[in-house]
Amino acid sequence: MSKQSFADLGVSDAVASALAARGVTHPFPVQHRVLPDALAGHDLLVRSPTGSGKSLAFGIPMVERLQANTDARPAALVLVPTRELASQIVEEVREAAHARALKITAVYGGAGITKQATLAAKAHILVATPGRLEDLLQRRAFTLKHVGILVLDEADRMLDMGFAPVVERIVKQTRDDRQTLLFSATLDSAVDKMAKKFTRNARRHEQAAAPEAKGDVVHRFVSVSHTGKLDALVRELREADRTLVFVRTKRGADRLVKRLKAQNVHAAAMHGDKTQGQRERALASFTKGDTPTLVATDVAARGLDVDDITHVINFDAPGAREDYVHRVGRTGRAGRTGIGITFVIPDQAKDVGKIARDLGLQREFSRAA
Repeated sequence: MSKQSFADLGVSDAVASALAARGVTHPFPVQHRVLPDALAGHDLLVRSPTGSGKSLAFGIPMVERLQANTDARPAALVLVPTRELASQIVEEVREAAHARALKITAVYGGAGITKQATLAAKAHILVATPGRLEDLLQRRAFTLKHVGILVLDEADRMLDMGFAPVVERIVKQTRDDRQTLLFSATLDSAVDKMAKKFTRNARRHEQAAAPEAKGDVVHRFVSVSHTGKLDALVRELREADRTLVFVRTKRGADRLVKRLKAQNVHAAAMHGDKTQGQRERALASFTKGDTPTLVATDVAARGLDVDDITHVINFDAPGAREDYVHRVGRTGRAGRTGIGITFVIPDQAKDVGKIARDLGLQREFSRAA
């Protein structure tokens, strides 16, 4: 963390005090990098990994630059790929927003659209998933013509999920002279193309990923046959505490929960086809420890922040280095230790081995057995 205070970076006393009340007294590195330019009104392109403190990196400038009494609503928009991330951002920014008499709310699928429409029309800051936001706009629940600050958070994920056309339609409805802040875990060609389309003279900042692959996490790679994966998972779960299990597909998550139940292993699934209520109940039960195992897809677990996850098991191997870091980064948090286990079936050994080499985990991979 930086030794500078928020006040040193130009944050108001009201907002700094609201952050301090939550125990947030000094900026994280990404906040230290981004805040001066964002507060000055510049467009930004920021590479920043999950868990780096980016919600406040764009949340603080929004709060500081809006005027509760004069700005038409909504005046700021944050587009995100998932419901969980939308809710998390609102929780992160709420106290700072309230310190300046600003209202913030989230809209996403799987929840009552009428109530969301009413709250969104009254909010200064709107955090939204693209699909639900477009539904509300088509119903003429409110307009985006007053939005002068736009944040595209986890832009890489929105592209991966096929949201690019919807995002473009939404962005066209905001002010031409808006400030645009684009955050992404990667800055590949697709993200760069989006940035060039939506930003003007953007200042670029890159926050290196935290050394999640090595920090407080023990990494294990386990060679299994396709037919032996379930038995291997059950053995691991018998020895584990709070465990997050990753699978590739929504159907795979539901199917695995049923198969675990047949083995007397209590688990719940979390994925995009679940209603918001179902997802919140599954996460709450997992967080409290009532359900020791949560089976999730990558998208559903994006933004998931539970400190006491002791094990992450890649039942289905990750498709890329970034997916591995994101998944296994859910354990070993806040100074705790954790265990990341990846099942490797024979025809995936080459691809998983490359991920391991890229992360400096060759020795751990060589021990796969």
